[in-house]
Amino acid sequence: MMCTAHVFSMAGFATFPALLPTLLPLWELSNTQAGWISGIFFAGYVTAVPILVTLTDRVDSRRIYLVGVAISAIGLLGFAFTAGGFWSAMIWQAVQGAGIGGTYMTGLRVMTDRVPGTVPSRAIAFYTGAFSVGTALSFVLSGEIANWLGWQPTFALAALGPIVAGAIVLLLLGARGPDAEHRPDTHLLDFRPVLHNRQAMAFTLGYFGHSWELFALRGWIVAFLVFAGAQQAGAGLFSATLIAGAANLLAVPASIIGNEFAERFGRRRTILTVMILTTAAAVATGFSASVSLGAAALFVIIYSGFVMGDSASLTAGAAAAAQPGYRGATLAVHSILGFSGALFGPLAVGLALDLDGGQASAVAWIIAFAAMGFGSLAGAAALWRLGRS
Repeated sequence: MMCTAHVFSMAGFATFPALLPTLLPLWELSNTQAGWISGIFFAGYVTAVPILVTLTDRVDSRRIYLVGVAISAIGLLGFAFTAGGFWSAMIWQAVQGAGIGGTYMTGLRVMTDRVPGTVPSRAIAFYTGAFSVGTALSFVLSGEIANWLGWQPTFALAALGPIVAGAIVLLLLGARGPDAEHRPDTHLLDFRPVLHNRQAMAFTLGYFGHSWELFALRGWIVAFLVFAGAQQAGAGLFSATLIAGAANLLAVPASIIGNEFAERFGRRRTILTVMILTTAAAVATGFSASVSLGAAALFVIIYSGFVMGDSASLTAGAAAAAQPGYRGATLAVHSILGFSGALFGPLAVGLALDLDGGQASAVAWIIAFAAMGFGSLAGAAALWRLGRS
């Protein structure tokens, strides 16, 4: 049930990157400005998370989730009716990000509080997999609806997603407060018990690198595929948003399978292996556009799978390492640092493109994908260093 609600809550998640090829010339944006608009979403996210997710240690997480979906709907409607350029888009993207900050990890807490057992890593794997399903549908539906109705109705219709998600949680899930026995005795925003937990922080810093790469890819995948299509005669009929949707959808089993490997062969070893392979896949994908559109599409799908291969394992690892009574606070720090990477990743790609020839340059895209792959490399280094204890 929570996985279904999660998919609906993500309806507007990829609407801006899906429509980037339309909005970039319409608003005369530079690549750096486009990177800022993509990245500011996650600034809104990390601003909301410290309060909203940490509150789940103290009040029913379902109530926080309902606040989150309301904020998401407001952000999407605001973008639809008032956005007209860089600054207005920045504001409403940040509001949307704050809404997701109130639904993603909060929804995970809603689920884990209602699943038997200590830390249900398999349930977490399916939930994080639902993130990719929601992203895939957001890409596909945004692109297709925009082709039919235009960009403004697309944002307005996307607001229906979080509204439906809120209805599912409100009507189908009963109230359930946190365990009173393990209620934290620290201030709401006192994260010292989490920051002193080396095992949890190892997975969290790894998540920073993972999010850097994941959301840089999601923010620029459509623009990259449009570039690849422009290099090949007769590619006019392809849909970049459909390929992007397929890449995100096929990444779902990668997250689940990655978690199963982690359970069998060790979480830290599996994550480090996946991150190293992901870095190599990033560079290869950057070169693929110079080969053919088919190669670019294939490598984007493969790369997306590698990127998602460690997603569930990182979040399950942080949740498992949390101290009693501090799971919400641990997930909050996990999200704050992790999605800080999501803020800087898309921006780094935009800067790389602007500094090296723009979106029409094959060399610029190679460097841009190397900048994406830096996230996994940095995450692996952090996990190796802190996770040894």
